[in-house]
Amino acid sequence: MSLSGLYAITPDWGDTARLIKVTEAILKGGCRLLQYRNKAASACHRDEQAVALRGLTRRHGARLIVNDDVDLALASEADGVHLGGDDGDLAAARARLGPERLLGASCYQDLALAKAAVAAGADYVAFGSFYASPTKPLARRADPALIGAAKARFGRPVCAIGGIDLDNAAPLVAAGADLLAVISAVYNSADPEGAVRAFCQLFEGRKP
Repeated sequence: MSLSGLYAITPDWGDTARLIKVTEAILKGGCRLLQYRNKAASACHRDEQAVALRGLTRRHGARLIVNDDVDLALASEADGVHLGGDDGDLAAARARLGPERLLGASCYQDLALAKAAVAAGADYVAFGSFYASPTKPLARRADPALIGAAKARFGRPVCAIGGIDLDNAAPLVAAGADLLAVISAVYNSADPEGAVRAFCQLFEGRKP
């Protein structure tokens, strides 16, 4: 399964039933890469939600990535982990995950961070924030030129993140983004399944 298309990231919802219901609509829409991220939940609650999402993604043939927590990724039998700049050593995470699971890395606006991440074994690199983001309103902006530069230099899939919605996503896909990481534009949509289908259409016909 290639790393391409919509990369849905869960919001900090405490209501697991609601989270599962909306996530199922997102997966039905065609999303095949989901990141579990909940900064507000207790460890026990995170365990519960991650396991529930693991079952859901398996039923829909999608991959589950856990944000920031290698232990939880392994315990929930997730497909990988995504680490930010302050979330632990990438090489150590790579060693614990083994060769089969995915490792993603936040590189913000910095090609040097991406170079180090690839050297440590990252399967994809993420840049952002490209637009104003309600999740991280103070995040610095990334230049879309980073996308093409990173792809040419490192030969890894590039993920764009930060304030992406259906009105501003197309230029990032045109710039070469392999993945569009999105929270609000799908989870807060009145029609999550339809929103995902619209995002997926942005990638149709593009050369790999």
